[in-house]
Amino acid sequence: MSAQPSITAKPSAAQRAVRFVLPVIVFAAGLAAWELVVRVKEIPPYVLPAPSAIFLTLINDWAVLSQSLATTLLTTLEGFVAASIGGIALALLFNQSKWVEYSLFPYAVVLQVTPVIAIAPLLLIYLDQQTAVVVCAFIVAFFPVLSNTTLGLSSVDRNLAGLFQLYGASAPQTLRFLKLPSALPYILGGLRIAGGLSLIGAVVAEIAAGTAGAGSGLAYRIAESGYRLNIPRMFAALLLLSLAGIVIYGLLALISHLVLRRWHESALGKES
Repeated sequence: MSAQPSITAKPSAAQRAVRFVLPVIVFAAGLAAWELVVRVKEIPPYVLPAPSAIFLTLINDWAVLSQSLATTLLTTLEGFVAASIGGIALALLFNQSKWVEYSLFPYAVVLQVTPVIAIAPLLLIYLDQQTAVVVCAFIVAFFPVLSNTTLGLSSVDRNLAGLFQLYGASAPQTLRFLKLPSALPYILGGLRIAGGLSLIGAVVAEIAAGTAGAGSGLAYRIAESGYRLNIPRMFAALLLLSLAGIVIYGLLALISHLVLRRWHESALGKES
C-alpha cells in the first residue's frame, strides 16, 4: 500500500515562492497589456490614462495626494480604534448579561444593514465635518468586531467551562483565563475585517462631506478629479487608496499571526 500524503504537510519553499511570484507576474502582464492597448488605440488620457501617465501624475501631484492620504488615514485610524474599543467592550457586556444582549443586539444589526451613504448626510447636519466622517468610519467597522467577539466569547469549550465551574472560578476569572483567550482568534479576525471597512466608511463619508481645502481626503480628490476630467489624478488617488487598504490588512494580519503563531492552529501551519 502506497503511503498517503500528510494532510498537515507544510508547503515547500518552492511552493511559497510560486504563490508570491504568480500574482506579481499577472499584475505586471496586466499593466503591460493596459499600456499597450492605450498606446496602440491612442486612447486620450481623459478617457483611459496609461499606467505610465498614472505613475507620472502620482509623482507630480504627490504634495497634494500625500496630504489627502494622511487625512484619510487619520480618519480611518480614529474610526477603527473607536470601533475596536466599542465593539469589544459591548461584546463583553453582552457576554455578562443576556438581557443586555437581547435588548441592544438588534439595534446593532439595524445600524449595520443601514447604508452609511444614507446616514452620512444626516450626521453632517448634527455634527461637525470631521466628527461626522469619523462616526461613519466607526459605524461601518463596528459590527464585525462586535459580532466576532460575541461569537468567540460564546464558543468556549463546554468541558473547560465546566472545569472552571467545578473549581469555583469566579465570572471575572473565567472571562480572563478562559473566554478571552478562546475568543482571541475571533477578535483578531473581526479586527482584520474592520480595518478595511473603516477605510471604506471614511471614503464614503468624505464623498458625502465634499469639502475642499487642505484638509480634504483622497475621496474628495477623486470626486474633484472627475469633475475636472483629470482622470490620471483620479486613478492615482484610487491607487493610493488601494495600497492603503492592502497595508492596513497586511499589518493587522501580521499582528494576528504574531499573536497566534505559538499556540493556535490557524497560525501554526503557516510557520516555516
